[in-house]
Amino acid sequence: MLIYLLLMVIPLLGITVLILFKPSKNSKTSWIAFMAKGKDAGFSFREIDLLRKLAIKSHLEDPAALFWSQKQLDLCISAMLRNVRLSGEDRRQGTQDFISKLYEYRKKIEFEKPQYKKGINNSRQIEEGQPIRVLAESMGVYKSRVVKNTEHYMTITRPVSPNLPLSFSWNGLKIAVYFWRRDDAGYVFDAAVTDEVYSRGVQALQINHAESLFRTQKRTSIRIKTKKPAFLYLPDGGALNDTIETKPGLKCIVEDLSDSGCAVTIGGKALEGLKVKIQFALSDTPIIMKGTVRSTEFNEETSRSLLHIEADPLPLAVRNRILGEVFGVQTEEDYLVPFQLLEEEENQSKLQDEAVSFQGDSNEAPQ
Repeated sequence: MLIYLLLMVIPLLGITVLILFKPSKNSKTSWIAFMAKGKDAGFSFREIDLLRKLAIKSHLEDPAALFWSQKQLDLCISAMLRNVRLSGEDRRQGTQDFISKLYEYRKKIEFEKPQYKKGINNSRQIEEGQPIRVLAESMGVYKSRVVKNTEHYMTITRPVSPNLPLSFSWNGLKIAVYFWRRDDAGYVFDAAVTDEVYSRGVQALQINHAESLFRTQKRTSIRIKTKKPAFLYLPDGGALNDTIETKPGLKCIVEDLSDSGCAVTIGGKALEGLKVKIQFALSDTPIIMKGTVRSTEFNEETSRSLLHIEADPLPLAVRNRILGEVFGVQTEEDYLVPFQLLEEEENQSKLQDEAVSFQGDSNEAPQ
């Protein structure tokens, strides 16, 4: 009896699957292939079904393209963000978890681009102006930058420290040079100081080139350039809190932003290792980012400093909002949609009330 039931149920299940996952007329991929690609990408069956609905709603010619096309994935993410914001589901933890998963996949696609994979092989490829750290054995780590880079040698600013006398000679010293190349990775190479010179109006050191570089940790977050006004707060006798400040802090400008930190410009100087709290807004969303100043760059001409801040772990909803800004899938217009709909409903209601009132006045008019 059980065998007969199985023989009846299995074909019915097969027909059901074929009906549910039958490709649309314009689709280049079957929904079964879509599911397979979704599983390969790490999504659950429930999440894949939601992606399928989003692909249909976004009118994608090839739904499976959202698993490799940045543009198609952005369309689906934008559609989902708009839907959950209108429905109020953006407050649910499960929704934020799924959005976070989509952003991680979006980040994976972004890092497949050539500019993130192409590194440099030797010190001749380092750009002039590149900030560096110089490690001299038994002496410590010092800030410097590349002044000039030629085929035969590199010129860097002479490291300065209160612990070093002005008469100190760097000539002949073995050093290690560390630097972080934007949108790429960290690098280290060994060099020797061959001469102390003046170059482009500053005291400088000439060092020899390295034919190979050691590439350290690769970038794990995407940054965007911004010019957002913000306030910076320092600890006031205790730990920094997560609450929104109502009083203004030190004015600053957020120069770049990612889900792992930011860079801000302030007036004056600041110390590395300082704990700070940055408060700014993305459309109608207040953002609070606590973190640690990892490095500073002081501009003597403007008397301003650029602080590179590593963020403490962010709440998931805040992290997702920042990534929406980074990838450009959450615009100010998206945030205004609910208010526009409310305004339209209110206007429609007013028109209906006016129509009812006009009809009542007409009925009461003398014959």
